[in-house]
Amino acid sequence: MTGSVPSRHHDIADDLRQQITTGRIQSGERLPSEADLADRYKVSALTLRSALAVLQGEGLLEKIHGKGNFVRRPHRKIVYVGGWGTLDPWTAAEAALRVSVRTAAVQAHGQLTALLNVPVGSPLVEFSCLSLDGASPNGLARIYLPRDLAPAGVLDDESAYGVAATRFAALGPAPATVRETVCARLPTPDEVSALRIGSTLPVLAVTRTATDSAGRVVEAALLAFPGHRIEAVFTTHHMIDERQTQG
Repeated sequence: MTGSVPSRHHDIADDLRQQITTGRIQSGERLPSEADLADRYKVSALTLRSALAVLQGEGLLEKIHGKGNFVRRPHRKIVYVGGWGTLDPWTAAEAALRVSVRTAAVQAHGQLTALLNVPVGSPLVEFSCLSLDGASPNGLARIYLPRDLAPAGVLDDESAYGVAATRFAALGPAPATVRETVCARLPTPDEVSALRIGSTLPVLAVTRTATDSAGRVVEAALLAFPGHRIEAVFTTHHMIDERQTQG
């Protein structure tokens, strides 16, 4: 008996998943209450919540506080264009896509001091950008500029970088070089909250630094996208060897 208990919530998750994928439970539909589901499956509330957590982690369900569990509507994937450091124009222009932008004055600490190559406590401007497809978050960007490179009044006017911010693009002057490090990892607690995803759903994380012609790091960006919603595209341009063309 004890050996079958731990798998019970997986059985429930499998059953609900099948109902969702076969259309018996429609996109956007609210599931019965957790109490009703627990009674239906003859399990405790804790076991039922464990089953729902599996589907929330897979991105099939979304729990909205005070309203219940809803089947997520299917969303098309968004595209991040590496090298340009931006969402692709079609994604950024999508009518349902909107981006909220908040600015704040912060001090360099931890990872930021290394990325921007500045001392601890250096003044920075932080842009927190959250993209939403309808009501569902699908991308998070935190972009940092040294305070002396940000225009006056930017903290009071969050629309100053409106177009660039909505595409997660570099916000300062055109950089000489852009370096991007991409990895898949589990989300941080802040990302779980902001993106409304399960803690076991991997995110695609992009760490981007922009450097001017003098070698100064003029911007650092930390981006995170739900792994099941994002495609990253990188294009390599082959340079022609001048020695061959002159031969």
